[in-house]
Amino acid sequence: MDLELQNGHHSGFSHAEESDKGGKWRDIVLAYRTLGVVFGGLVTSPLYVYPSMNLESPTEEDYLAIYSIIFWTLTLIGVVKYVCIALNADDHGEGLNGLGGFGPTSLSGKLEAWVKINSTCLWIRVVACYNNEGGTFALYSLLCRHTNIGILPSKRIGADLAHSNRLMSNESQSRLGKFLERSITARRMVLFIAMLGVCMLIGDGILTPAISVLSAMDGLRGPFPSVHKSAVEASSAVILIVLFLLQKFGTSRVSFLFSPIMGAWTFTTPIIGVYSFLRYYPGIFKTLSPHYIVSFFMRKGKTGWQLLGGTVLCITGAEAMFADLGHFNKRSIQIAFLFSIYPSLVLTYAGQTAYLIKHLDDHRDGFYKFVPGRVYWPMFIIATLAAIVASQSLISATFSVIKQSVVLDYFPRVKVVHTSQYKEGEVYSPETNYILMFLCVAVILGFSDGNSIGNAFGVVVILVMLITTILLTLVMIIIWRTPPILAGLYFVPFSILEGTYVSAVFIKFVEGGWLPFAVSVILASIMFGWYYGRQRKLEYEMTNKITLECLGDLLARSDIQRVPGLCFFYSNIQDGLTPILGHYIQNMRSLHKVTIFTTLRYLLVAKVAPNERIIIRRFGLDGIYGCMVQYGYADSLPEEDDFVTQVTNSLRTYIEMNSDCLSPFSIAEEISQLEAAKSVGVVHVRGKTRFHIGKETSWFDRILLGFYEFLHSNCRSALPTLAVPLQQRMEIGMLYEA
Repeated sequence: MDLELQNGHHSGFSHAEESDKGGKWRDIVLAYRTLGVVFGGLVTSPLYVYPSMNLESPTEEDYLAIYSIIFWTLTLIGVVKYVCIALNADDHGEGLNGLGGFGPTSLSGKLEAWVKINSTCLWIRVVACYNNEGGTFALYSLLCRHTNIGILPSKRIGADLAHSNRLMSNESQSRLGKFLERSITARRMVLFIAMLGVCMLIGDGILTPAISVLSAMDGLRGPFPSVHKSAVEASSAVILIVLFLLQKFGTSRVSFLFSPIMGAWTFTTPIIGVYSFLRYYPGIFKTLSPHYIVSFFMRKGKTGWQLLGGTVLCITGAEAMFADLGHFNKRSIQIAFLFSIYPSLVLTYAGQTAYLIKHLDDHRDGFYKFVPGRVYWPMFIIATLAAIVASQSLISATFSVIKQSVVLDYFPRVKVVHTSQYKEGEVYSPETNYILMFLCVAVILGFSDGNSIGNAFGVVVILVMLITTILLTLVMIIIWRTPPILAGLYFVPFSILEGTYVSAVFIKFVEGGWLPFAVSVILASIMFGWYYGRQRKLEYEMTNKITLECLGDLLARSDIQRVPGLCFFYSNIQDGLTPILGHYIQNMRSLHKVTIFTTLRYLLVAKVAPNERIIIRRFGLDGIYGCMVQYGYADSLPEEDDFVTQVTNSLRTYIEMNSDCLSPFSIAEEISQLEAAKSVGVVHVRGKTRFHIGKETSWFDRILLGFYEFLHSNCRSALPTLAVPLQQRMEIGMLYEA
């Protein structure tokens, strides 16, 4: 069955909740931990920013202006946008990293109530809680909680959502919110944009390992000029291949080293930066005046504008501050950025720029050339390790995004393996891993230099930030009720700034920028097509579900026979029964004497307690029962014989303990019926549905549902393996009307 979320458990959460006692020290410890998880891509950017710029005969004024651009980009986007605005996007307690900024206990209670209120919209409602890596999904989820912007124009779902929204908020809807609710095209565009932002993170997972490791390993050519460029590429590819091959073993045993490594990098590079600008250009900070930027563009014109494609890399990884709110609290991320990452980058770039002002043509190796000779090899080792940690952070984030997308039904099912029994977030996806490895190595060997990879990287970096700006503006207007003028004061400056960067990186589209854009668009199209198909399927099943009254009427018909045997009928609908059941009974004219409607539910905990593993209930019909089998990410599902034995034993215990109104004879008769059915034979029945695309189907549904059917036929089965013998399996096909 489809993987489902159990909201009553919260031990799998990695949220760091603030407490009154010792809260400050806890924030400091968390801030230290963020160095190895959140800021790997951002703090290692000095390795490749200057080498990625296509500078021709640069002058002192050029370098001063470039440093001014870097400083103000870090300040405006890093400090103002993310630290001061995006991280505070909590809607007066209704945070993005959890519905309402509640602690785990109250959070689970609120989610449970929310599911009961609006069961048909479960999938989109829980994104903000469980999608720990996708910041744009968190924004989209927040919008969905306050407006009916689902992509299906379903009257039923729309009515449920409208009712739940009234319960969540008594405020009147904004004009923009009403427009989005009325326009299905606008709703689909907003969803696709949110998905594109998440897919950009996956594109980041391709490019960050490639550019980081390649730039770090390029330090070999400083002391050894005879080392050929192809040798650096080959060694970088080998490091990445080994890194990807080790993913299946997880990071639990070495993750404690990540923060010390990144801490060493974060605090040693600014020391070298201070030494460098004091030695080469003590007046470097005069460039904080924006007039250097204005005079640079007036002097350089189009050439200066094109250089923005390189300077944008100084802010790469800043989106992780917002996206990783699911792992760390707001204050810890703010502390880490304002008191370590931001000063480190400002001082490191100041030192690099000061060195380059005195060595104008050394920009192609702008990092290692400014490192003093006495500490060259220690810095080379630290830089290489930091690049590997930054790569690991993005690889792990990619696995987590894929896993969360699969769990939430936004992505076709792929294999996801939990590499730790203690940390729910440590996962590994073999298919994703080998595709990432192939693409990373292809990027290194295909682009061959940091400049071309930088062109590709810039597209990912700035597009995801522009998407965040757009969605956050929608949140301001629709949810916060921010006056349009104030929202415009946020949207206009940042859209101009990021739009200018977008225009600069897209002129290099054919020089490498096409790769991450193409990967992101393909992935977003897959996610959109899959999600649309799953939502249409869910809508059909909820509209045509079989109620217990309807099932009773069917079984009461004289032409319907109850045949001997025990049947496990798998279903993922909890409020009713799957339409396939009615299709099966009406065509087969029969149902087994003992039928157990079984739902397999995936929980975000390591192991489910034995007494909570199997939940049985009566349906009030002779021989008809419901069974919920719950399992955690570290649990292994039993073999078929063990599974049948465990369920029947639990059912027998349930009958004995919940038969107050039955006579001892009736209890014995019910148990005897169960044993007799089991002895006759066991069959496992599951549905296999497809959409029927007829002449009246719209062109949009023809394309999207056809694409969904292609994805569905080529993905893994939704039913976890129970080692059921082939002769006991039965698949019931049914066409859903599109």
